[in-house]
Amino acid sequence: MPELRYGKAIGQALNDAMTADPNVVVFGEDIAIAGGSFGVTRGLLDAFGPLRVRDTPISEATLLSAAVGAAMGGLKPVVEIMFMDFITLGMDALVNQAAKARFMFGGQTSVPMVLRTPHGGGLAAGPQHSQCLEGWLAHVPGLKVVCPATVADAYGLLRSAIDDPDPVIFIEHKALYARSGEIAAPPAAVPIGRAAVARPGRDLTIVTWGAALHEALTAAQQLAERGIEAEVIDLRSLQPWDEAAVLASLARTHRLVVFHEAVTAYGPGAEIAARMGEIGFDELDAPILRVGAPFMPVPFAPSLETEYRPQSGDLIAAAERVLA
Repeated sequence: MPELRYGKAIGQALNDAMTADPNVVVFGEDIAIAGGSFGVTRGLLDAFGPLRVRDTPISEATLLSAAVGAAMGGLKPVVEIMFMDFITLGMDALVNQAAKARFMFGGQTSVPMVLRTPHGGGLAAGPQHSQCLEGWLAHVPGLKVVCPATVADAYGLLRSAIDDPDPVIFIEHKALYARSGEIAAPPAAVPIGRAAVARPGRDLTIVTWGAALHEALTAAQQLAERGIEAEVIDLRSLQPWDEAAVLASLARTHRLVVFHEAVTAYGPGAEIAARMGEIGFDELDAPILRVGAPFMPVPFAPSLETEYRPQSGDLIAAAERVLA
């Protein structure tokens, strides 16, 4: 299978979707001429022209509102918000309009739009450019939320998101754009809401998503060198999320740790832990643990940011606790 970089795979998915469907349009701040803050949309303007690839004013509220209207009018807009933190400026269009249109119109209309946005730290970009806010969005009925960790999933989930009749938040970790990986030829779509077993194991289950998957795999390898086999579940989709896959893994291992970069307090891991406590209680041989960021803004200084972001060592310590 050929190799591709994560950011390039997303660009390829956009190119292929726009080629297949003339209703797919792309717009956002600096996505046309400049090719996006991280180069993901580079080349699309030349390929499809300014009617389908548009730079917008620096106004997230305006461009998200425009995307909702365009989607309800028959187009399939893919909007880029250059940092996830800036979603805060357009939450009304996203949460009060896009998420609720199908419900409020009795199923007579839908909002087939995709919002692409990078999250996470690692670039010393400071507290207003480094947050993981997926928990906010997964809490809203009517929104779907996906967070691919691999090149193949970046391509496949974006194709599925564009084809979906409802609004999908497509989250990309900034640290993944340059990561290379294999992709099928031709590449395949990945169903929204289905997890993947990234590494099989028997002693405990680690549930994660996005860039945290690679830290989890590092931790699992280090645990394996000590004779502990951790099963790593890449959730891929946060809303809907694959309860059945996590429960099946828990039934095999009887111990669970949820690992994510988002703040632990009221984070996505809390929902996963609570739900498994409800439907998987009889399978548990130890308390469910969560490993995430502390309850504070993301530090700017690289040394402090490194301490702030959960690492493989933190996950290993949690694994030792549930195995004790």
